[in-house]
Amino acid sequence: MPESAPPASKPQYSRVILKLSGEMMKGPADFGLDAQAVQFIASEIADVARTGIQVGVVIGGGNIFRGSSEAAARMKRAVADHVGMLATVINALMLQDALENMQVPTRVMTALTMANIAEPYIRRRAIRHFERGYVVLFGAGTGNPFFTTDSAAALRANELDADAVLKGTKVDGIYTADPKKDPNAKFLPNCTYDRAIRENLKVMDAAALALCRDNDMPIVVYDLTKAGNTLRVVTDGDIGTKVTKE
Repeated sequence: MPESAPPASKPQYSRVILKLSGEMMKGPADFGLDAQAVQFIASEIADVARTGIQVGVVIGGGNIFRGSSEAAARMKRAVADHVGMLATVINALMLQDALENMQVPTRVMTALTMANIAEPYIRRRAIRHFERGYVVLFGAGTGNPFFTTDSAAALRANELDADAVLKGTKVDGIYTADPKKDPNAKFLPNCTYDRAIRENLKVMDAAALALCRDNDMPIVVYDLTKAGNTLRVVTDGDIGTKVTKE
C-alpha cells in the first residue's frame, strides 16, 4: 500500500461525492475485479478522507455486468439494469474491505434493500455517517432501472448537500473530441453544463448534467489513475476540468 501523502494545501471542499465507473475496478483485465486496482482506488480515497473531507462514493458495475452488453441483449432493460445494480454492490463491498484494511471506517448503503450486507439508503443516516467520519459507499445506483450511476451520483450529491461531484476517469479532463482519435482535440479546463450536453462531450449522461445544472452542483472531471490526483483535485484544485454554469 502506498504511503499517504500530506495535503498540498487547505481542502477546498467539506463534502464530495466521487463517481467511479466499474471499469476502474478491473485494472488491466477485460472483466471482473483486479486486487491492485481496488487497493489503488482505496488508497486514493483514504488520502482524501484523512484530510477531514467527508467522502461519498457512487460506483458503477460495468466491470461485472453492463446493461448494454451482449449478455444483456435479449434481456428486458429493467431486468438487466437490476442485475447491474447488484454488480455495483459487489464493487462497493470490495472497496469497503480495502478501505477498512487501511483503517478507514466505512459504511455501505444501498438503494435496494439488502439488510444482511448493507444499510438501506436513508438521507439523514448518510449525513450522520459523514459527520462521524465514515466514507460512505453508495451501491445499487438510484434503485430504479433506466437511470445510470451518473444520475445516482448527481442525485446523492444534491440531496446530501455535497460541495461537488468528482468524476474519476482515465483521462485528465474534458476535451472537445476524443484525443485518441482526433489530434486537434482541445483540452477544456472549464466547461458549462449546457455545452457538455449540447456537444455530447461524454462527461456524464444528460440527465445527470441537467440535475447538476439545475441545482448549481459543480462537477470536476480528472484522471484518477495517477497517484495523488484525487487528493490534489480537492486541495490544489489545479487539475482536471470543472463543469459549472459559467
